[in-house]
Amino acid sequence: MMDEIRRKQLTDKDIQKRLMRRLSHSHPTAWIFFTSGVILFLLMLLSLRFGAAELTWEMIGEAIWNFDATDTAHVILVDLRIPRVLAAAVVGASLAVSGVIMQALTLNPLASPSIMGVTSGSAFMIALGFALFPQLSHYQLIFWSFTGAALGAGMVFSIGFFTQRGLTPVKLALAGSAVSALLQSLSTMIAIHFDVARDMSFWYAGGVAGVRIESVTVIALIGIIGLFASLTLSRSLTILSLGEEMARGLGLRIGWIKLISLLIVLVLTGAAVSIAGAVGFIGLVIPHMTKKIVGLDYRWVLPISALFGASLLVLADIGARVINPPYETPVGTLTALIGVPFFLFLARKGGRGWK
Repeated sequence: MMDEIRRKQLTDKDIQKRLMRRLSHSHPTAWIFFTSGVILFLLMLLSLRFGAAELTWEMIGEAIWNFDATDTAHVILVDLRIPRVLAAAVVGASLAVSGVIMQALTLNPLASPSIMGVTSGSAFMIALGFALFPQLSHYQLIFWSFTGAALGAGMVFSIGFFTQRGLTPVKLALAGSAVSALLQSLSTMIAIHFDVARDMSFWYAGGVAGVRIESVTVIALIGIIGLFASLTLSRSLTILSLGEEMARGLGLRIGWIKLISLLIVLVLTGAAVSIAGAVGFIGLVIPHMTKKIVGLDYRWVLPISALFGASLLVLADIGARVINPPYETPVGTLTALIGVPFFLFLARKGGRGWK
């Protein structure tokens, strides 16, 4: 009798706090966060060294502390390598966080920016932008990419209104694949018809080669804002990932949370695609890997996924340079080699996730 009275006296916020404490594993997770940061830092250092022109650690140190504009090695490091590694880290983190949020919103382990049409939508609008306005500035490019991300996601989710029982995990994957194929075909048609295929080839392959520091600065600012915005919703996303009925019962304003979260996904994905092209599957693989290691507390899942995603893309970018020198392998190919088998594994389980 007393237990029932106490339960009735508990507010929704009290129950939320108890639930978060039960899901939290702060001490080991903090060590995972620290270790992931160290690994990312070491990978970024390796990325500065390897490439078509291999630099020594001594050259790297001199270029950082005593830059000489007449030294070719210094120019390569400062103008090419540093922007490239920073771009890879920001893009990988943005795509990973987007995947985490999408899976929490849809309760769908198959959800990711590349599978749900967001990435293809961005590439489609970039192709259209190049066709209509050949001299696009980087800021205009980001705007077109944001618009395309919204278009792709909107097309996939709108299919849910015409299906019985909504979008199940497998239906969502099929709808995303169909929309992605459609948008990719339209992108190719536009690129060929308006003779912008050469400009679009970079976005089709995916990669961070040739990125300028000015572009990285803009994307890094967007990525940091998006990550902090997602962290403010981490408690709500944790509860929402356990089911909408439970979230409603605990007093969450689900509509607003979904709207703000979707805007964060569109901003992060649009910015990432505008600078790195169609790099796929990071948003699918990393969320599962992170939740397998740290649990379901999104206060830790979001930042650690960002570190994991950044590390994966930095590592893939290193592989793109060293697999077949002096030529570069498309980064999107390397991430697909990891992501496609993982996607098939999840699909074979009926979209139930990795437990």
